[in-house]
Amino acid sequence: MTSSGRSPAAALPVLMYHSISTVDRGPLRPLAVPVARFAEQLAALAGAGYRMVGLSEALDLFDAAVVDRSRPNPPLVALTFDDGYADFLTRALPLLDAAGARATLYPSVAHLGQPARWLGQWAAAFGPLLDWPQLTEVAQSGHVEIGSHGLLHHPLDVLPPRRAADEIVTARDRLEQRLGQPIRSFCYPHGYHDWRVRAAVRRAGHDNACEVGRRRYRPGDRRLAVPRLLPTVDHDPAATLDLVRTGGPRMIPHAKRLAQPAWRLTRRVARRAGRQLT
Repeated sequence: MTSSGRSPAAALPVLMYHSISTVDRGPLRPLAVPVARFAEQLAALAGAGYRMVGLSEALDLFDAAVVDRSRPNPPLVALTFDDGYADFLTRALPLLDAAGARATLYPSVAHLGQPARWLGQWAAAFGPLLDWPQLTEVAQSGHVEIGSHGLLHHPLDVLPPRRAADEIVTARDRLEQRLGQPIRSFCYPHGYHDWRVRAAVRRAGHDNACEVGRRRYRPGDRRLAVPRLLPTVDHDPAATLDLVRTGGPRMIPHAKRLAQPAWRLTRRVARRAGRQLT
């Protein structure tokens, strides 16, 4: 039991990173965590006794602990990285190794080796994505689970269902064929999904998938809609620990769920008109 009287398996914090870099201002600043800050966050989690693993491993351990509460498991935190920026190999991976941490990396498959073009005018902010040889090196490190972030970083819930399903299957097939590893986990591009997209993800062979959500995963939540928390450059060690222990502000997830149907309609209309909203 924890000092709050709850079992360590009461909730699973899943952290969502993008780039380990410095962006001083603009809309991408919350998605960039500088090297020194990332090292501090990992050290804080390790010092507090958290076991840092990838998402599929975390879900397996968490669900087993829920079933068998007699298991003496340390508290878990899952680490995830979206998009697959090249700085993962040069900056994140050495720090993960030093901290004894594992993670899940979600590359956008058709964009490998290129800028993140879905970011528009900010496409160059984080540098290029990993190329295939670099992604293979990450996969062979033994510390990183490779998941799928789809083929073209399209918001899948506003695509025609057949096209969305084709992109999900193609991305997974390419990863498995090139890396020679099973791809269990999926990350919804832009965080958006609906029941059709979740069903296509399951049919493609994934057994878990993550969104944004901004809360912790709890027993009974859907494994195909795992919520995540966003640590930023502003999360010092104390704030990082508070984020994983409490899940952050309570009203954000509720407000996002209420707004989702109307926002999906807005994005669908915009896409038909030839524009993309992220």
